[in-house]
Amino acid sequence: QARLVESEGGLVQPGGSLRLSCVASGFTLDYYIIGWFRQAPGKEREGVSAIGSSTGETLYIDSVKDRFTISIDNAKNTVYLQMNNLQPDDTAVYFCAAGPLMSTLTLAQRAFGSWGQGTQVTVSS
Repeated sequence: QARLVESEGGLVQPGGSLRLSCVASGFTLDYYIIGWFRQAPGKEREGVSAIGSSTGETLYIDSVKDRFTISIDNAKNTVYLQMNNLQPDDTAVYFCAAGPLMSTLTLAQRAFGSWGQGTQVTVSS
């Protein structure tokens, strides 16, 4: 059974860093796109970043460019999201998700069929 499990998030001060991991089991990440999404209180879930497992191509939303880095370790079947210079607006539940690799990298949620349970990231002083 395909399963994605995010690492524990946490409480971080503004300007701090945190790395999330997403471990896949029941399937290998080859030929998948893996995305990170987040949902802040009272807001809709939004895509943050995505990576093509076999291409290494990456995609970010503007608000996290130059602060967040997505990467993949195919040997560990794990995707990471390194988050630097975190700000209060980054506070959200973060989810990882996987979908079949397509010709164009996307953050459209309908393209992702498998989802993790989410992990809370809180940025506050």
